[in-house]
Amino acid sequence: MGSRQNTSRNGGKKRSRFGRFVGWMLLLLLLCGAGAAAFVWLAPYGPAQETFVEIVPGSPTLEIGKQLQQAGVIPSQYAFDALRILKVGVLKAGTYRFAGPDTTANIYERIHRGDVYTIAVTIPEGSTVFEIAARLQGAKLGQAADFLTATKTETELIKDLDSQATSLEGYLFPDTYRFAPKTKPIEIAALMVKRFRTAATQLGLHGNVHDVVTMASLVERETAVDKERPLVASVFENRLEKNMPLMTDPSVIYGLQLAGAWRGTIRASDLQRDTPYNTYLHQGLPPGPVANPGMKSLKAAMEPAETNYLYFVAAGSNAQGQSLFAETLEEHNRNVSEYRNAVKKAGARWRWR
Repeated sequence: MGSRQNTSRNGGKKRSRFGRFVGWMLLLLLLCGAGAAAFVWLAPYGPAQETFVEIVPGSPTLEIGKQLQQAGVIPSQYAFDALRILKVGVLKAGTYRFAGPDTTANIYERIHRGDVYTIAVTIPEGSTVFEIAARLQGAKLGQAADFLTATKTETELIKDLDSQATSLEGYLFPDTYRFAPKTKPIEIAALMVKRFRTAATQLGLHGNVHDVVTMASLVERETAVDKERPLVASVFENRLEKNMPLMTDPSVIYGLQLAGAWRGTIRASDLQRDTPYNTYLHQGLPPGPVANPGMKSLKAAMEPAETNYLYFVAAGSNAQGQSLFAETLEEHNRNVSEYRNAVKKAGARWRWR
């Protein structure tokens, strides 16, 4: 009897020791697994060269991890998936740029934050569609020709504002934009038009929007001096009232650009070339905007100064840094003469209206 009890106690001890051994082994395995996982999550890994990964909306988590591993951004899609399970976060679609080794944990956090890659493009006030298209192409946001096509085919974007519009010229608001690398031309144009609408609402733009924006585009191209914008607008308004031609070079140049005849410098023969935008030959406003004006030029076109000015010598590269306004041709001719002398001394160019 005593012998069986002793045997039972020995067997129990052996099972207890075996159980503890198994427990320790499991713990060791768990620690090793956790250590391995931590190593994968926290060890820097990734491509030596710039790499882009585009995560489309609605992508399943498993597919995102697979994409990242195939692109060489992370060492293991399973480690990425494990992070997703532990953190229970939402991963955001978009284009992501990876320019060197990083940890899986950091990469997960970037995609969770939506730290997408965008290209910044600044559109200066007074830019034409041609200049905007060139900037977009220079920023690797598609071909200039594709954007120009979009500005002609997508006029429905502004039909409620300007039923006469034959392009989006004038309604692509100057600003700094950030675009995803594969943004389509129509999407770029639509965002610029949306910014224009915001500006128009802030200004309370109303009435004949076509004429206001056309006038603002002329003002924008004629002067970069804020205090002169309402004065330039007043000159154009006064000339229109007296049925005098506007005689503004930016409009002539725009007509030449549309015709593919712009040579980079305006010449006397260009002023005689008959295009719808030649405001030396045709009275009234040109057929439409010749550039994309900013807020201050739009406001000047809406609220021109009350003057009797009919002429001005455009500031341009004026050595004195300002335009010269006149009510009479005699006064204007004196301004031109003085301007020529000042410009000669400064070695700068001059223009007059």
